[in-house]
Amino acid sequence: MRVLMLSWEYPPVVVGGLGRHVHALATELAAAGHDVVVLSRQPSGTDAGTHPTVDEVVEGVRVLRVAEDPAHLEFERDMVAWTLAMGHALLRTALTSITGWRPDVVHAHDWLVAHPAIALADVFGVPLVATIHATEAGRYAGWLSSPLSRQVHSTEWWLANRADTVITCSTAMRDEAAELYELDPAGIAVLHNGIAPRRWRADESRVAAARRRFAPGGEPLLLYFGRLEYEKGVQDLIAALPRVRRAHTGTKALIAGTGTAAEMLVGTARTHRVRRSVDFLGHLPDEDLVALLAAVDVVVLPSRYEPFGIVALETAAAGAPLVASTAGGLGEVVVDGETGLSFTPGDVTALASAVGAVLDDPEAAARRADTARARLAVDFDWARIAAGTAAVYAAAPVERPTQLGRPKIPTGNVFGRSAPAAAIRPPRRS
Repeated sequence: MRVLMLSWEYPPVVVGGLGRHVHALATELAAAGHDVVVLSRQPSGTDAGTHPTVDEVVEGVRVLRVAEDPAHLEFERDMVAWTLAMGHALLRTALTSITGWRPDVVHAHDWLVAHPAIALADVFGVPLVATIHATEAGRYAGWLSSPLSRQVHSTEWWLANRADTVITCSTAMRDEAAELYELDPAGIAVLHNGIAPRRWRADESRVAAARRRFAPGGEPLLLYFGRLEYEKGVQDLIAALPRVRRAHTGTKALIAGTGTAAEMLVGTARTHRVRRSVDFLGHLPDEDLVALLAAVDVVVLPSRYEPFGIVALETAAAGAPLVASTAGGLGEVVVDGETGLSFTPGDVTALASAVGAVLDDPEAAARRADTARARLAVDFDWARIAAGTAAVYAAAPVERPTQLGRPKIPTGNVFGRSAPAAAIRPPRRS
């Protein structure tokens, strides 16, 4: 099939797990013989002078990295305007650069590419498939209290309702999308994220160096890696650290990643009087992260909201013991007691107890890690996921494009229930 894929991130422009997902899916589809074109962008803050549009074939995939237009727009300050400008640039490039080639399907990844994806599906008269990787309401426990959140949610609703087929990465996300966008859950395909385990083999000298650097006296090491955002729950890991340290003297927490919650997390460490026991490492190159995964005693993923949890797969591929919340997709990826230990999101006491259980019985933790790694080739193989995606493409109906009115957004919680205390976060936007 001829597949036109749109994503606001694609390596080397990667913001989170979405970019890695789209890259792995595109390359696996190409390896299976499909003709794949990816429309993405150049880094934000650049322009056609510094980063012109590039049209190249990488790993069997034709990738168009579209230059930003001249308008002075910033994602953080002008999110909607920036997104519309990016969409216009993607659409213009597709219509002027992809000549003599017609897709069989348009595949949109998340709301940021809704406008160009819908337009291109309409122009070509082909099915529109949309993967919903996360939701604005989910990130804020059902509260859409700012104008910007309502704008994002309504665009997500439009994409989901205009799409001929919707895909989510977990059953939890399927149920969330069905409730938020008024969809029949039976019509939503669930296709998990995957993992390439061969990337996660560590060099032993790097592992030893990491251990010497962070635990010269043999101290227990905990690791979180991923984006530093409130919904990732890193504040709960820091809050649990004093309890862990009382039972396991000298325990340190290593925090790898960047994000808008970084400053807040430093303050949280000070509040709990563990600042000297928490190392904020920033973004780590892949080889350093892999070595650190092999060096630590426990990886902790304390998310309060998690559509899937690809970091859990990466932890399993590295063979590291895992403690994770049951938020969203993590509850499907991690089998409590078999492939890791789980706890209720936001439950600091349960988090500390689970970490303590791993540190108290490293042999049992190693057995769970082995089971988690073995499961990857069965349930999270990208070749199988790509084949499932191709089957969704082939079965997608071609519906006549319809014009949709604006969705009604409740003034209260859009999930129709009170947000659990563990999920409530400070307002981000005004």
